This record gives sequence, structure tokens and C-alpha cells, in this order.
Amino acid sequence: MMRAVLVDDEISNLENLRILLEKHCTQVTIIATAQNVSDAVDAIEKHLPHVVFLDIQMGEQTGFDVLRLLPTRNFEVIFITAYDQYGIQAVKFAALDYLLKPIDIDELMTAVHKAEHKLAAQIQTSQLDFLLQQLKKPETHVSTIALQMQSEIRYVTLSEIIRCEADNTYTHFFLSGNEKILVSKSLKEYADLLRPKGFLRTHQSHLVNPKYVKSWLKEDGGILLLTSGEKIPVSKPNRETVKQALQRLW
Repeated sequence: MMRAVLVDDEISNLENLRILLEKHCTQVTIIATAQNVSDAVDAIEKHLPHVVFLDIQMGEQTGFDVLRLLPTRNFEVIFITAYDQYGIQAVKFAALDYLLKPIDIDELMTAVHKAEHKLAAQIQTSQLDFLLQQLKKPETHVSTIALQMQSEIRYVTLSEIIRCEADNTYTHFFLSGNEKILVSKSLKEYADLLRPKGFLRTHQSHLVNPKYVKSWLKEDGGILLLTSGEKIPVSKPNRETVKQALQRLW
């Protein structure tokens, strides 16, 4: 069984989450709830949960304040948030799980299963430490991303990433130094995350770091030649956007 603490400043949200967990995630046992930062810290220190469901925005404080106040964080966290809330980009860059309100049952079950797997496999990560470090920086200064691999978390600087390629619901990351790693998230998620950092979605299956673009080839309507010698297709709907982005850089 997974011992869980639920943290949300609205009692109706706590009750709704409790009902969903009891009905759909029977491996979870709720051992405590809290509606503010102080009570959340006390509950976590007292009950030592396996997982904490942590609302990000709680009045004038945040779920991140809970994490900052804990001397040790030996538990999994599943954040609960509205999409545009403070810190959600940092949560994504840290490869941590989050649920959007209203909570989708399938997404809840998936997040719980992932937490259960990490606990069973005793995968130790520093994702929460990484998250808190990222929150100290302006979003424009974030330069590292956590990538969830099968048995470890890799922290990769954005400048190391040459390109990303879709493989169904997985994404291959091609890094400098001829390294390739597989991550169990879709390319769309990474495209949304990395586009503000300058990465170019050239094709349904390809995302490219423009730092590694050597030239534009006119063959087949448009192809990017990378410094690695690889040729990456540019789909017709993306051609003008990619051209304009490259012109600004060149």
C-alpha cells in the first residue's frame, strides 16, 4: 500500500480527490489531509507518506513552500494545478507529475502508477531539489531539463540537445557526443516545453535545436542540414515559420 497525504486549501477539492483515489486507486491509503502549508509540513513529518498530492496555489502560499520547509523529502509528489499557475513550467522541466483541475481519472491513475513504480524500484532522484533550484531563476534563465528514463533521471543542458524525434508516444533525444536516449513522453509535450527556448518544430516527428543547423537545403521542398551531417525534413505547414526563425538567427 502507498501511504498518501493530500494537501489543498479547499476542502471540496480534498473530498473530491479522496473519492477518486478510494474508487480508482485502491493501492493508495490516505493517512492525512492538510489545508495550509504549516499543517502540511506537520502531517508529512509525522506520517512519513510515500506520496504527497500537493496543490500548488494555496492562498498567499504555495505547495513549493511546503517542500522548502521540509528538511528531507523522501516521498513522491504529484502536483495538482491549474495550467497557467506559477511554477508549472518548472514542474515540467523537472519531469515531475502534475494533474490539472478538474482531475481526469485516467491521468490520476497513470500518475499513481508511475509513483508506485518508482517506489517499488527504489529509484532515488533529486527532482524536487532540482525543481526548487529552478524556481529561484526567472523562467527565461532555465537552461537544464530533467529527462525521465526507464531507471534514472538524466539532467541535460538545453545546449546539449541536438534534436528530438518522435517514436509513437516516446521521444528520442539526440545529444552532443553521439548519445541517444529514449524518454517515455510524446514529442508534442517537449515541443510545447522547448519552443519558448528557441527549438524548432520542423515536422510532426522532429524538433530541432537551431544551434546545430548548418544550412537549409532546397531539396524535397525544404530540409535542414545539421552540423552532425543529418538531414531533417521540414513539412510544408512549417516551412515559413522555420525559415523566418532561422533568418532571425542568421
